[in-house]
Amino acid sequence: MVEYRFLRLGVAEGVARLVLARPPLNILTIDMMEELNGALERVQSLLEVRALVLAAEGKAFSAGVAVEDHLGDRVKPMLEAFHRIFHLLRALPCPSVAAVQGAALGGGSELATFCDFVIASEAATFGQPEIKVGVFPPIAAVHYPARIGLARTLQLLLTGEVIGAKEAERIGLVDRVVPAAQLPAAVEEVLAKLSDKSRAVLALTRRAVLDAAGQPFEAALRAVEALYHAELMATEDAHEGLKAFVEKRAPVWKHR
Repeated sequence: MVEYRFLRLGVAEGVARLVLARPPLNILTIDMMEELNGALERVQSLLEVRALVLAAEGKAFSAGVAVEDHLGDRVKPMLEAFHRIFHLLRALPCPSVAAVQGAALGGGSELATFCDFVIASEAATFGQPEIKVGVFPPIAAVHYPARIGLARTLQLLLTGEVIGAKEAERIGLVDRVVPAAQLPAAVEEVLAKLSDKSRAVLALTRRAVLDAAGQPFEAALRAVEALYHAELMATEDAHEGLKAFVEKRAPVWKHR
């Protein structure tokens, strides 16, 4: 277990677990975001990691970025530190799973819903209230249309409405909602579905989807074909998986 001031990071059995630990609201200060960036860089460097779980302690997942860090000469370093989190999350060589136990507002909602799998407690809430204090959320403006569509993005960002977990699930902002007591088990179910896959192939599959997103079809397909030929088929695991299927046996991954 690596100790930070505002986070906890542990790695065991191929899973990195990163916990926001600035209760009760886990408000993201510049210092906390710099720690988060350092922790994500560490996760990127660990070749044995097949999944990242992002969770929080306290009554809120995160109430967002500190308002005082939006003011004066702090706004530029704040945006740089905050947006680096999303560059690092996108570049992860493994899937990410958010476990949202409470309120995820502003930057907290952006952080949770940027993960590949978003599992939420029935007590969780989501929203982008930035409009109420005279600003807008850049990550949500870029990311939400692909996740929930243009119309719903505009509704959330223009009104600043906070919605419950069930409504967030209905519109696609959240993947699954469970009773609070079942949140850890629901996260483990996702991890179990990833545990028998090749780490190398998980990473390349995730990269193919993200690299293709938003590109015109022809350009996207060319990029994914190149990735398939040059990198996927260069792995031992691709050949092992195909061979195991033909031989009617379980694959033995080199990158387990």
